[in-house]
Amino acid sequence: MTPADLNVVRDHISSRIIGQKRFVDSMLIALLSNGHLLVEGMPGLAKTTAVKALAEALEGDFHRIQFTPDLLPSDLIGTDIYRHEKGEFEFRPGPLFHNVLLADEVNRAPAKVQSALLESMAERQITVGQRTYPLPQLFMVLATQNPVEQEGTYHLPEAQLDRFLMQAVVDYPSREEELLILDLDSQQQKTHYTPPTKRLSQSELFAMRRAVANLYLDPKLNHYIVDLVHATRNPKIYDPDLARWCRFGASPRASIGLARCARARAWLDGDDFVAPHHIQAVATEILRHRLLLTFEAEAEGITTDDFINRLLNLVAIP
Repeated sequence: MTPADLNVVRDHISSRIIGQKRFVDSMLIALLSNGHLLVEGMPGLAKTTAVKALAEALEGDFHRIQFTPDLLPSDLIGTDIYRHEKGEFEFRPGPLFHNVLLADEVNRAPAKVQSALLESMAERQITVGQRTYPLPQLFMVLATQNPVEQEGTYHLPEAQLDRFLMQAVVDYPSREEELLILDLDSQQQKTHYTPPTKRLSQSELFAMRRAVANLYLDPKLNHYIVDLVHATRNPKIYDPDLARWCRFGASPRASIGLARCARARAWLDGDDFVAPHHIQAVATEILRHRLLLTFEAEAEGITTDDFINRLLNLVAIP
């Protein structure tokens, strides 16, 4: 399998949205790395449209669930239903048993629902009563959240944020892109939408994942990855200002994520091995949601992206 085999997915996404190249790349990297993606951005930036387009180009089931404060865990995982004619309980699976799940506005759900999602993302299984049910081999959660509205929302705990392999931030389009968006919308109003005739099969996707996993990563770059993650925990070694800005650093999941996603980035670029620039290309999305900044950093207008960029400039490449 080669990166060109992913064109069926890329082409369909590009037919539905304009621009957002970094966001699209993040979706593909998460897909190739067998991870979950958290998507943050203002309303109306085509987050949901992009995720649906990705799912439509894949062989498998897709389900979208709107997270609300009155959502219950059983609305996600399913429930046992008593069958009178059989005289026994029968499990009716919920949305989590689909291959691709869009959790829209995930931060609007209460803690119980978030914890139900947590097990499925971390263990790829769900537990109902005394029974545990495995999820499909292809299982991917893409969750969106609005960074501005705070009323009626529940902050995602750090433990759940850490389960997301990457966090993508979707920004406003440029003026030129917005003109193209108007043209695309005009065309879509005139024509009847038809789903893609060719979809990427699960066997092809799994073959791509094996190719990504087998891509060569030099042991020296493992040291670079670990140095980057350790720098988030001990930033004073590199810069006293960084120590003032960061309360908690990234977990070992960040190191694992950097290695996996750097391989996926290199494979998408058509390279035969991982280079330092591949690691740097995915570092922001891997570390962004795993760092907790201090109030002092927020007062000075320092963002997690600023902090990560400083680290990338300070940590030496072996």
